[in-house]
Amino acid sequence: MVDLEKLRKEIIAACKTVEDPEIPVDIYELGLIYSIDIKEDGLVIIEMTLTTPMCPVADSLPLEVQQKVMELEHVQDVDLRVVFDPKWEKSMMSEEASFVLDMM
Repeated sequence: MVDLEKLRKEIIAACKTVEDPEIPVDIYELGLIYSIDIKEDGLVIIEMTLTTPMCPVADSLPLEVQQKVMELEHVQDVDLRVVFDPKWEKSMMSEEASFVLDMM
C-alpha cells in the first residue's frame, strides 16, 4: 500500500527542484502548480500554469516537471495539464517567493 500523503510530499519536493529560468524561485513556491491528484494505480494528474501564455520555456518547463515526477517510486504515469484558468498572478506566490522577488 502506497502512503499517498508521503508520495504527495515527494511530488511537491520534485516540483520544487524546477525553477522558472527568468525568476530565481521554484515553480511550486511561485504558485504555478494548481493541483496534484494521485490515483491508487500510480497515475499522477498535475494541473499547472505558466506566468504568461507566451512564456519562453512553455515547451520545456512542463516536460521538466513531468520528468522529475516520473522518476519517483510508485509513480506509474504523469498526466500534466497546462491550464491558464485561473490566470496566474503574483498573489498566488508563497510568502517565501514574494520575499525573494521583492529583494530583486
